[in-house]
Amino acid sequence: MAHIGNNYQPLLLPKLNGKNCYHWSIQMRVLFQSQDLWEVVEEEIEEPEDEDEVSDDEVKQLNVMKKKDKKALYLIYQAVDEAIFERISLTKSSKEAWDMLYTTYRGEDRVKIVRLQTLRCEFDGLKMKEGESVEEFYNRLITLVNQMRVNGDVIEDRRVIEKILCSLTRKFEYVVVAIEESKDISTLSLERLLGTLQSHEYRMRLFDDVPSEKAFQVSTGAKRKEHVKSLSETQCYYCHRYGHIMKYCKKKKEDESVDANFN
Repeated sequence: MAHIGNNYQPLLLPKLNGKNCYHWSIQMRVLFQSQDLWEVVEEEIEEPEDEDEVSDDEVKQLNVMKKKDKKALYLIYQAVDEAIFERISLTKSSKEAWDMLYTTYRGEDRVKIVRLQTLRCEFDGLKMKEGESVEEFYNRLITLVNQMRVNGDVIEDRRVIEKILCSLTRKFEYVVVAIEESKDISTLSLERLLGTLQSHEYRMRLFDDVPSEKAFQVSTGAKRKEHVKSLSETQCYYCHRYGHIMKYCKKKKEDESVDANFN
């Protein structure tokens, strides 16, 4: 298990299995940046042509960079499964290993073009589902947009905003019209749009709860009225009066009490 610095705190590494390259590469890049290792992964270390002309400070700096490179390479080795490790086991630097994985699992240009076409089709056909929250739809869309950008599509926030506004369910129709009429979409941020839609969604939920409560009250009242009405039409078989049944007849109870005392 890898560790951070001299504290030997366990470092949980994401595992590349060949199907999760997009998320794995993002997580590993952030990890390298947090450990001050990304520079050696991104750019190959340049060896001096003439070691005799290198100063002591430059030698020390070169050794530091080489140590960082080996640490980054070790982390890459630890962050792939066994089958993938065999492909990069002979690499000599972290950049070489990283580039090999990138080429293998992110694809060559032709594969990337096909992948991007598929993502664009998914983007064009994406719609908010009935019962889906604003946040759930937004997360689905942004995940797709990020994948498009990673595969080379320069998609601007304005296009994403326009896609959101035209893909919401009909219950958001009037708020979409209000946004389009009152706000300049070219300067509207995704975060502000999300906040506006979530506020509208929250208000709709509050209003939806009120009719349900009123409906319950009306239903309960109607049942009570129906119950009173049915009692008013009920005739007692003992005293022949209306409004109760024989089980609850006061006259019957009085007569039975008199008979008991008489006996």
